[in-house]
Amino acid sequence: MKAENLVEMVKYSVDRYFDRTALMWKSKGQFESMTYGEFWGRIRNTAAGLALLGVGTGDKVAILSENNPVWPICDLAIMSLGAVSVPVHAALPQDQVAFIINNSECKAVIVQNDALLRKVSTAETGVLFIIVMEPDEGHHDTGQVFTYEILMKMGGDHPLQMWEEMWKHIDRMQLATIIHTSGTTGHPKGAMLTHGNILSNVEGVQFWVLEARPTDVLLSHLPLSHVFERMAGQFVPLSAGSAIAYAESMEKVSENLLEVRPTVLVSVPLLLEKVYTRVQEKIEAGTPLRRKIFSWALGVGMKRYEGYVTQSVDEIMKQGSVPKALRRKWALANWLVYKKVKKQLGGRLRGLISGGGALSPEIGRFFWAIDLPALEGYGLTETSPVIAANPMIRTKVGTVGKILPNLEMRLAPDGEVMVRGPSVMTGYYNNEKATREAFRDGWLLTGDLGKLDGDGFLSIVDRKKRIIVLKTGKNVAPQPVENAINLSSYIENCVLIGQNQKYVIVLVTPDFSVLVPWAKKRGWPDHYEAIVRNEEVQKLLRREVDERTKKFPRYEQPKKVVILGDEWTTGTGELTPSLKVRLPVIEEKYKNIIKKVYAEEHPVAASSAADEIAVGLTMHQSGRDE
Repeated sequence: MKAENLVEMVKYSVDRYFDRTALMWKSKGQFESMTYGEFWGRIRNTAAGLALLGVGTGDKVAILSENNPVWPICDLAIMSLGAVSVPVHAALPQDQVAFIINNSECKAVIVQNDALLRKVSTAETGVLFIIVMEPDEGHHDTGQVFTYEILMKMGGDHPLQMWEEMWKHIDRMQLATIIHTSGTTGHPKGAMLTHGNILSNVEGVQFWVLEARPTDVLLSHLPLSHVFERMAGQFVPLSAGSAIAYAESMEKVSENLLEVRPTVLVSVPLLLEKVYTRVQEKIEAGTPLRRKIFSWALGVGMKRYEGYVTQSVDEIMKQGSVPKALRRKWALANWLVYKKVKKQLGGRLRGLISGGGALSPEIGRFFWAIDLPALEGYGLTETSPVIAANPMIRTKVGTVGKILPNLEMRLAPDGEVMVRGPSVMTGYYNNEKATREAFRDGWLLTGDLGKLDGDGFLSIVDRKKRIIVLKTGKNVAPQPVENAINLSSYIENCVLIGQNQKYVIVLVTPDFSVLVPWAKKRGWPDHYEAIVRNEEVQKLLRREVDERTKKFPRYEQPKKVVILGDEWTTGTGELTPSLKVRLPVIEEKYKNIIKKVYAEEHPVAASSAADEIAVGLTMHQSGRDE
């Protein structure tokens, strides 16, 4: 029986898996756990506490917190009252936090700690009260600010008698959450998603991609404020009775993988790129024999992957995913190579789900080859989020898969992807103009350019507004070029620039976690500015860009490389919470440098002081023609 709302969906799991682990988190050096029964009890008490404070149907309550077990408890408690949860990314600066709270007209805010409490002002936002999950030792409650522990006690002492009847009357049309877009351009917009929007996406993903199981364990490390983690890393596992373990931080993900040993990992291309580059570094540093064995094992793995693509479902079901002739070789390759790589990710993964950005086909094939199926998908905040995804059987690396069975998709004459169906948002909160512009004849305009192959698999070319038009009349899709450059283990991130210019250039941020040890090993100064000004480093990064982009047409190959001494983060504003690059921020921040690069016909070293930008910078010119 299908649930009518998200709270009811979780209650089905509570009834079936009452004593199974629902949530896990690190405390005092060890992972602790909570059963589904305990999880439900805390949702009930939190809901009762919020109701005592006046939260009811239609009220908005913001959650400003890193991932932790209280996050889903509060999320579901808010929804159970017919209220609306508004997630806010913890790394956002104070002005953006205030904008989201005000834009969605929040009545209350739940923050993780006193550091995040300082980002919320009752005077500037107009909220009636703020609840602190993990107060500091010196924390002092006020009339408007108090701890989550007090809220829970209030709810436990004054249970909500009609609570079950309340959430049972919530239907699929009722607003569940307002999630603000990442805001790569302009102010973020609040996408209104109903219970039915999210439920239909959970149902479509469970049917099509990788069905969650009660025995699954997931490691939650992407921000729950982002729709991808919220749906795939929270609601999907809770719908199946799976366990969710919360990573301590992005920096501790590698360590937590070994402790939790997840069976499914929901992630973004950036993490998979890091795993890939680290493996490549180890292999390159190994003996010729090790490199030869690794290359052979990858070849065997690729033949197995090709079997997935070319075999029919009936053939795969009859003889398994590995043809008989390959089984012996595959077993040896697994023993020699695959198991060792998989062990670094916990050793139990049966699937990787990649979203939030484009995954390089080279990396996708690598993970499939080592027996870690990497299932790439595509979606938007406005579609709850998944539009298309690759299934476990007949997947196609290099595409974002097929459209979910409960959605419709078509391509506009200019190639823009248009979708409609039950997971598409009802509109943007308090923004009728943006809502009207987002739809055409009932179809949501995604802003992405796509193409379909003969088997119905979708590929995303690039953002419609990101296509670079050169003075020569050539059009450049930046995303494939940037993805290729980002495969370098020495490069953390990059952006292609060139609108209305004769040629494209690329801004790159080095991966200092690799380059600092590299410089130390050679006895060179290892602070960031010295590294980016080092001639050998400059030559290395230039070679990396040349090598990674040589397969592209000449007009898509960057003629100049600008090496920056900055690291791009969500905190400094260059990246969105989903780790996408904010192009307008980059263009504004480095506008003087970009202008100088295009003005120079020969390589120059631009001083950070002259450009009034706190970065070390070096620009190199390719030997290529325009």
